[in-house]
This record gives sequence, structure tokens and C-alpha cells, in this order.
Amino acid sequence: MNVPLAERVRPKTLEDYVSQLHLVGKNGALTQQIKSGNIPSLIFWGPPGTGKTTLAQIIAEESQRPFYTLSAISSGVKDVREVIEKAKQSGGLFTTKNPILFIDEIHRFSKSQQDSLLGAVEKGWVTLIGATTENPSFEVIPALLSRCQVYVLNPFGKDDLQALLKRAMETDPILKKRKIELKETEALFRLSGGDGRKLLNIFELIVGVDESKKISITNELVLNKVQKNTVLYDKTGEQHYDIISAFIKSIRGSDPNAAVYWLARMIEGGEDVKFIARRMVILASEDIGNANPTALVLANTTFQAVNTIGYPEARIILSQCATYLASSPKSNASYLAIQEAQSKVKETGDLSVPLEIRNAPTKLMKELGYGSGYLYAHDHTDNFADMEFLPEEISGTTFYRPGENSREKAMKDFLKKRWKGKYEF
Repeated sequence: MNVPLAERVRPKTLEDYVSQLHLVGKNGALTQQIKSGNIPSLIFWGPPGTGKTTLAQIIAEESQRPFYTLSAISSGVKDVREVIEKAKQSGGLFTTKNPILFIDEIHRFSKSQQDSLLGAVEKGWVTLIGATTENPSFEVIPALLSRCQVYVLNPFGKDDLQALLKRAMETDPILKKRKIELKETEALFRLSGGDGRKLLNIFELIVGVDESKKISITNELVLNKVQKNTVLYDKTGEQHYDIISAFIKSIRGSDPNAAVYWLARMIEGGEDVKFIARRMVILASEDIGNANPTALVLANTTFQAVNTIGYPEARIILSQCATYLASSPKSNASYLAIQEAQSKVKETGDLSVPLEIRNAPTKLMKELGYGSGYLYAHDHTDNFADMEFLPEEISGTTFYRPGENSREKAMKDFLKKRWKGKYEF
């Protein structure tokens, strides 16, 4: 059997594990838990090829626990219950080290499938480790999420990819026999997109199987080989992020033709409808915003509709939304506003809320001046009272600057009349 390079060099110990130092480095969030063997239920959230499965296996090995695994793609409620029953039996009555149940792509589990895990996790029959490429806040039911700690795994950086490649060449029994010169690595690293598994797959493709042949890795060689062997679309990660990026950029660039093409690529590749719809909800606010508030309403309705309908009919709804968003006026003013506001918060810290706009639910608070001096807007002409709402230290700071589209120009005129030079709209 031809075992892929990524599987042949999969790390077995924490010492061999590459990257994610914020989790498993000297002061990593998981390091002490792994050493002590006191492992809570976990959700690993990160892009493909960042070591989620490997880390779960290492945790099981180093904590000396039985390890059971399920794939959300091919497992149902019955499979979950069978594995939980096995795990309960293997845990025994006289051990505190309950088995680890690893579920790959847990975001693909339905609500009923996730519900079937609750009892086992709550009673401690298993320690759940779920892996997901999607935001668990949206894809994991709240009851299960509240029983797990969520850890984010980052894409591999250049140093991580270099270390991974070096380790593969030094430890893999096949590669060790080869005469390989790493002359240039930029193309390898760029094409990997921070995905360690993709890097090793590309590298194995480049070096080939001829053990007697010396090979010099160059950017030109890598690009030529990969272009001849690129698949159309791989929803597990190979082109997943490239194509969604092209889709979003096409909509942002007001090109409905390109948008619907990249949408078709994802549909034909079997991409999750919720993933596509969710990205359009984000775009409707980030890139259109108040230039056309209806965009967010339509995108959110699309998200709800495609969840109800599913393929193949959902493609029509997705197409309607994508073409509408692409054809809509654009503004990222709201996005820039929250970015600037967050930067100001980090810069200035927790500034005090002005007394006049504090809540005063008790007599003592009222005596201390909470709410004193607050001007109720509806008691004034045009429902507007000229008073300060920002902390004194950042008084007059402008965060939201309406765009130049027709709708936001009207908003800008309205705000200018209201504030009369107070802010730089």
C-alpha cells in the first residue's frame, strides 16, 4: 500500500510536533494539561493541515488513554453510540483516565448527532476532542460547546513549513535515500497556503519515485509540476480557501459574472451551502454595509433558506444573493469604524463611562450622580440633544465616516447638520 508522505512522517510525540507553540510550546495553553494528563474536552479550530488530528493522537498517546476516532462525513448517531459504548467499557471502573473520542470535521455533524455526544461528555465517559475548519460558535451546538474548551490552530508560517520539510527529509525512510537539493522554496511555501499536509503532498509530487535521480527543487520546477496536476476543487482544503477568496473578491469588485462562476465551482465541488451563505452574510456587512442595508437582510435570509432547502435547489438562492451583492453599491465604512474603535480601545484601555450616561437603578447610584445631566433626545427638537457620549479623553474622535455612495451621502449630510463640526464626517 502506498502511504502518503504526510502520513509517513506524522509526529508521534510532542517533541516532534511542529508549530502551534501558543498551545504546546513551553508556556502553551495545552502543555501543562498534556503533561499532567488532566485533559478536558476540546475543540480544535483551524484551517486544514495545521495538525489538529495529529495533536489529538499525541494527547491520547502521552496521557496513555484509549483513542477512538470518528469522521463526521461517514458516521451517524448509531456509530457515535457504538463508539461511546466501547469507550465506556475500555475506561473501566478503576481508572480516572477516560478514553478520548476524536471526531474529525465535527462541524458536519447534525444537531441530533451532536446531541448524542452530550451525555457521554457530561458524565465523563469520554473526553471529546473535535476538529473543525469552521467557526464552532456557529457549527457546534451551545450545550456541547459549553462543555469544551476551544483552541485555535494557526496556519503554518514560513519557519514552520521549513521545519516540517526538513524533518520529512531527515526522518522519512524513502526521502532519506534520495539526493534532494532545496535550491528554492518560495513556490512550495506559497502554494501550500500554510497547510502542512498540502506542503508534503506537493513535495512528494515534485520529487517523484525515481530514487536514483538527483533532483534540485526550484520555483520553476514546482510551478510547472503543480499546474499539471492541480485538481478542480477540493472541499477538504486543497483549493477551498483559494476559491472562496476568488468568490468574495469578485463580489467585492462588483463582478456578478465572476462571482457566479466561482460559486458554480464551489457547488460542483460539493461545498457546504452554509459555508458559502455565511461568507456572503459577512460580506454584506463588511463590503456593502450602509451603502445598501438590504444586502445584509437578503444575505441573512439566504443563509436561513439554503439551510432549509439544501442542494440542488439552494444553488438558485445562492446565485440570486451573489449576483445581488455583486451588483450592489459598496462601502466598508462600518468595517473601518469598528477596526478604528477597537484600536482606540486597545490604545486607551478601559476609559470611564461619563456619569451622565451611566445607568442608575439604585438610590445610591443616583446620589453619586449616575445619570445626572442626561438629555433625553426625544424631549428635544428633531429628537436630538447636543451632548457628549464618548469618554472625555477621546472626545470628538471620529470612527464612522460614511462613504460617497448616495445612501451614505444622505447619512453624512444628516450627521453633519446634527453635530455641526463636532466630528469629521
